Formats: sequence, C-alpha cells, structure tokens
Amino acid sequence: MRTTAAVRRCFALVAALLVGLVAAVAVAAPAIADPGQGEGGSNTLREKLDTATRGYLDAKARLETSRKRQQQLSAEAKAVEAELAARSAAVAELAAAAYRAGPLVSTASLLGSGSPATLLDRLTLLDAIATNEDQLVRALVSSRERLTRAKAAVEAEVAKQQKQLAVMKERKEQAEKALREVGGQSTSGPSGSSSSTAKPAPRNSDGSWPSQSCSLNDPTTSGCITPRMLHALNQAKAAGFTRYVSCFRSSGSGEHPKGRACDFAAQKSGFGGVATGGDRTYGNNLAAFFIGNAGRLAVLYVIWFRKIWLPSSGWRSYNGGGDPSSDHTNHVHLSVY
Repeated sequence: MRTTAAVRRCFALVAALLVGLVAAVAVAAPAIADPGQGEGGSNTLREKLDTATRGYLDAKARLETSRKRQQQLSAEAKAVEAELAARSAAVAELAAAAYRAGPLVSTASLLGSGSPATLLDRLTLLDAIATNEDQLVRALVSSRERLTRAKAAVEAEVAKQQKQLAVMKERKEQAEKALREVGGQSTSGPSGSSSSTAKPAPRNSDGSWPSQSCSLNDPTTSGCITPRMLHALNQAKAAGFTRYVSCFRSSGSGEHPKGRACDFAAQKSGFGGVATGGDRTYGNNLAAFFIGNAGRLAVLYVIWFRKIWLPSSGWRSYNGGGDPSSDHTNHVHLSVY
C-alpha cells in the first residue's frame, strides 16, 4: 500500500510539473499566428485599390520623366535663343556695312586695282566677304529652325504632363470612391515619425517600376516574394524595425499571394491583441517610415490601426472586421508595386 501511495504521489508530482511546463511554454511562445483571412476589406476593394494605385504611380512616373525632359528642352531652347540673338546681330552688322558702302563699291574697287596681283587680292577679299555673309545667313536660319523645334518639343511635354495629371486625378478618384463605398473617409494619420532614408528600389530608365514576379525566397515564410518587396523588407530592418514579419500567404486575394505584401507585427511576440504603449509607437513609427520613403520603395498602400494610406490621397479610414488582425491594430500592412 505504501508503495502504491508513493507511486501515486510521484505521478501527481510529475503531472503537476508537466502542467506547469506547458503553461510556461504557452506564456513564452510568441503569438505568431498570421492574420490569415482576417486582413479586413473585401477582395473587390483590394483589387480596386491595387488597380487605381498602380495606375496612379505609373502616371506619376511618366509625369516626373516628362518634367525632367521639359527642363532639358527649355535649357536647350534658351541656349538656341542666345545663339540666334548673336547671329542676328552679326547679320544685321553686315547688312548695315553693305548699305553704307553701296552696290558700286566693289566694281569701282576692282577697276581701280593698280596690278593683277592687287585685283586678285581684292577678288579674294570680296569672295570671302560673300562667303561669310552666306554662312551667317544659313546659320541664322538654322538657329531659327532649331528654336522652333525646341519650343514645339517643350509644348509636347507640357501636353504629356497634362494628360498624366488627368490620369492621376482619375485614379485618385477611383481609389477614394472604392473606400467611400465601405465608409473610408479622409482622416489624420498616426503620430509616428521616422528620419531614416531608405535606399531607392531600382527603376526603369524612364522612371517607371519594372514588372516583377514572386521569384525570390521569402525569408519570413516558405513562400516567395518579389525583389522589390524583399528590398522594402530589408530596408525596414536596416532602419531598426526588426520585430516579427510575415509576408507570403498562398490563400486569399490581394498582394500576399503575389509576394507583394508583408505584415509587420507591432508586438515583439508576434500578432497578438491590440497594440498599446510602446508597441503602438513602434507601429506608428514603422508606418511613418514606409510613408516617408514611399517613392523610394514603390509603396502601393500602408494599413495601420483602422486607417489606410494611399500615395494619391493620404490617410483614409479603413474598417475591418472588429478583430485586431482585420482592423490592423496588431500589425502594419505594406503593399508594394
């Protein structure tokens, strides 16, 4: 009996130790469950935002390229104008000299030549003057033609800019309409700040963003992400935002299955409840980092604490499903082009 009682006490002690160990592990283990389908917003909304914002960024890139081209053309036109003014003055001076000399001076000069050598010298001089006049006139005409072309090119670039501005306005209205349909209104952003400057992601020669596929291993999951998404992730880490991150998800719609989005947990332990205190400050500053570097990282939008930021419209309210993941109160969502 004593042996049986001792065995029972031993088992009870082991069981208590196991319960305590399990509880300790449960407390220590990070709450890294991914947001999954609780991202907030419908598939239709995310598709509309993706289309509108990508169109806006494309038009913005073309606008910036056109403005740079316009500056170059304007500088060229200014130089041609200075050249034209100088050549016009030279031609005017020759014309005035010819008028003062009169049409018979050349003939009288030739008839008054004392020797064949003097006559030849004077003929050569007259030919040189005529050639110089011809060159000046031709150069003047050429300058005028170049100036006309330069001004036309500048006007063409201005027309391109007006077209891109119209596209940007249209895309902005599309995004805002999609958000208004689900209650998204203009709002102030979180009180975060970040002075870190990210390294720019590579662009095409015309300033646009190159098309990229989900071709690189995602360091946060077993899936894939685009080179541009990996660049943004690494730049965030370099800026000191090193808490738990999850990017690729095979299920659902939006940018996650395409490798163009990451969720950055506000808490050190992963995706938990609503972020408060220092965790919320971390999320505020991370959102500020992405927004401050939106042009360098090709940011499509940022979602944080029931708000979404768009390059075209700034912060808008963004209603989720009432839980921390859908409301984005436990993580910052980043989508890139």
